[in-house]
Amino acid sequence: MRYLFSNRKRFSDLTEQEVLALAISSEEDDARIYRGFAARLRDDEFASTAAMFNEMADEEDEHRRRLIARHQEQFGDVIPLIRREHVSGYYARRPVWLAENLPLEKMRGLAADMERQAEHFYRLAAQRTTDAKTRTLLGDLAAAEAGHEKLATSLEDKHLSDAAREEEDVSAHRQFVLTWVQPGLAGLMDGSVSTLAPIFATAFATQDPWTTFLVGLAASIGAGISMGFTEAASDDGQLSGRGAPWKRGVASGVMTALGGLGHALPYLIPHFWTATIIALIVVFVELWAIAWIQNRYMETPFWRAAMQVVLGGALVLAAGILIGGG
Repeated sequence: MRYLFSNRKRFSDLTEQEVLALAISSEEDDARIYRGFAARLRDDEFASTAAMFNEMADEEDEHRRRLIARHQEQFGDVIPLIRREHVSGYYARRPVWLAENLPLEKMRGLAADMERQAEHFYRLAAQRTTDAKTRTLLGDLAAAEAGHEKLATSLEDKHLSDAAREEEDVSAHRQFVLTWVQPGLAGLMDGSVSTLAPIFATAFATQDPWTTFLVGLAASIGAGISMGFTEAASDDGQLSGRGAPWKRGVASGVMTALGGLGHALPYLIPHFWTATIIALIVVFVELWAIAWIQNRYMETPFWRAAMQVVLGGALVLAAGILIGGG
C-alpha cells in the first residue's frame, strides 16, 4: 500500500522564491526534451517539425533566462534547488521521450501536454504572487505557453498520415484517465494483490469459509479506506490537473475494496473447496482484467502487463497458501 504521508511540499506551501526556482528548473527540463525530439526527426520529411521543436526549445531557454533575471533582481543569485519531483501534485511525466523510436504523433501529444501543464502552472503561480513585476512575467509566460500548445497541436495536421481515425474529445479522455482510470487501476491492483495472502492464508489455515470471509471483508474495507484517503491527500489536483481529490479518492478506495471483495465473497458459500475454487477463478479474472486495463488506458504492452500482474499475483497467492497450509 502507499505511504499515508509524503515528504514533498505542496504547491500552496511554496514561497515566491521557490515558485520561481521551480519554473526555472521546469523550463530547463522542457528545453532538453524538445531538443531531444528535434534530434530524432532528422528525416527530410520532418525537417520543418525538427526546426519547430528547436525553436520551441530556444523559447524555453529564453523563458528560463527571463525567470533567472527576475530571481536575481528580487532574491539574489542563489537559486533554491527545487524540481517538479519535489512538489506534490506537479505532473509526473513518464519518461517516454527516452524511447528510441518514439512516433511523431506521440511527440506531438507530449509537447501539447507539456505546454498545457506549463500554462496551467504559470497561471496558478501568477495568482499567488504579490510582486507586480513577477506577476506580470508569469502571466506573459502563461500566454506564451498557450501559444506553444496550439503550435504543437497543429503538427498532427501537417505531418501525420491521413489514415482514418475515430474522432474523440482528447482533452476529456485525458482528464477521464487522470481522474478515474489511474487511481482506480492503482486501487484495483492494490486491493486484488495485497489481500491475496491474508485471505488464502486464513482459508487454508482454518478451512472455515465464514472466518475467511470476515478476514477478507476486513482486509478489503480497510485497504479501501486507506487507499482512498491516501490518494485524496497526496495531490490536491490544482497543479497536476488530475481532477478533484475526492473523485480520485473515491475511485481508488472503491476499486481497492472491490479488488479484495472479489475473492472474499465466494467464502459466503459454506462448502470450503467450492468456495476456494470459485475464489481462485475470480483471482484469475481480476489479474487479467488489470492487465487489460493497463494495456487499454496506460499503453502498456499487454503481455508485459500480464506477466507483471499475473506473475506477481501468483507469487502472493502461493505465499498465502503456503503460509496457511503450513
